[in-house]
Formats: sequence, structure tokens, C-alpha cells
Amino acid sequence: MNQTTSTVSSMSNNKVVVPDEKSALGKKEQVKQMFDNISYRYDFLNRFLSLGIDIIWRKKAINSLKPFQPKLILDVATGTADLAIEALKLNPEKIIGVDISEGMLQMGREKLKALRENRIELQTGDSENLKFDDKTFDAATVAFGVRNFENLNKGLLDMHRVLKTGAPIAILEFSKPSVFPVKQVFQFYFKVILPFTGKFFSKDQRAYTYLPESVQHFPEGKAFEDIMRNCGYKNVTSHRLSFGICTLYTAVG
Repeated sequence: MNQTTSTVSSMSNNKVVVPDEKSALGKKEQVKQMFDNISYRYDFLNRFLSLGIDIIWRKKAINSLKPFQPKLILDVATGTADLAIEALKLNPEKIIGVDISEGMLQMGREKLKALRENRIELQTGDSENLKFDDKTFDAATVAFGVRNFENLNKGLLDMHRVLKTGAPIAILEFSKPSVFPVKQVFQFYFKVILPFTGKFFSKDQRAYTYLPESVQHFPEGKAFEDIMRNCGYKNVTSHRLSFGICTLYTAVG
């Protein structure tokens, strides 16, 4: 699929946020290194810093796929495979999780080994250059990963390419609440508490300052819906969760 002029235009005013502005590396390589560095603490920090609410968000994302009864599912930016494991509740034949961080994938493989689960296969791969044939998958999922794409359009286009016609996609991403006092509490937590706690527990000093910065500049809500439509997705909707801290985007290919 060709990238349209409107897609380019919709992204032109969005700042590209990277983990380390002083690094000569591109965003993709920086993100890979960042997640490799925090992989050993990622699940603990996720549960601790989200107060476990992220578990509920993942359940909602997977529930949105139930009507489609997908048999082959692609989980992009799978990380430690939390969403892929949740997707087992759909009773698929196979789930393939892809991530650029081998450190994160190794943590995921340890989980699968403990679960004795062989329906999930984790692969090292680039979300913007998926190594699958066109129209391969019955569904696709992404949890808190599209914000980290080096080229958002390219990643969305390639996921669309590998989805079967009419197959669903569910994307979870952080967003910014606008209602008082959730907005104020969220900003304080993201800008002060999260970076401090993340630095204390993690050996990567930038990982938890990058998170709020990347959320701040991400094109959420209608802006992201429009980008998805420009990339070929249909029936695009968004549902704000937990007072707007997170948004679930759904569509079909």
C-alpha cells in the first residue's frame, strides 16, 4: 500500500521523541537498547507503577476480538508477552509475538516455559518491516508499543498489510486525561513519581523519563484514529479507559 499525502501531513507536526536526545543512534535502536536494559525489571515496574490497572486494560483489548474468533494472531511489540498470554483466552491455534528487544522476549519465553504453553511463538522482529506474507493473520494486537515506533505510519501500514481483509486490530496506548482532578494527578505521577521510581529500580536512567515525554507528544484520540484511517483501516473507534489514562483503539483491516 502506498503512503498517502494525507498520512504524511498528519504526522508532520508531531515531535519525534527518543529515549536519549544526545545519542547518535536512531529511535529504533535506542528503544531496543532501553528495553533490553530494563527487561529484567519490566514486569515488576509495570505492575507497581500502574497499580495493576494495565491487567484490566489488556483484558478489554482481548475481549474486543472475541466476536471475530481469530485462529492466528499477531502481537506486535509483544515485550514480555503479557498481551499474547491474555489472548490465549480466545482459544486461538497460534499466536506470534514480535519485538525488537531480545531481552524482553527472553523474559517472555521464561513465562511461557513456566506455563508450559506452546501456542505462543516469540520472534525477534521489526514492527515496521514484518517478515510475514500479505493477509496472513486473523487479528493483530499492540499494547503500549505504537508510541515507540520510529515511523508510526510505516508500522501501521505493515500491520495492515499482514492482516486479512476485515480482520480486527486492537491497540492499547497511553493517553492524557482531561478531567479534573485526574488530569492533575496523572501529570504529577507521570512527571515526578514515575521517573523517580523507575530510575530507582531500573539501571536505565532515561527509560522512565522517556515514557511521559512520548505520551505527551503522541497523537491520541481522533488524531490517531485519522492516521489509522489514512493507513487503510476501517471501522476505527477509540475508547478511553480509566478516565482517559489509556485508550483502546479498534479497527478492521
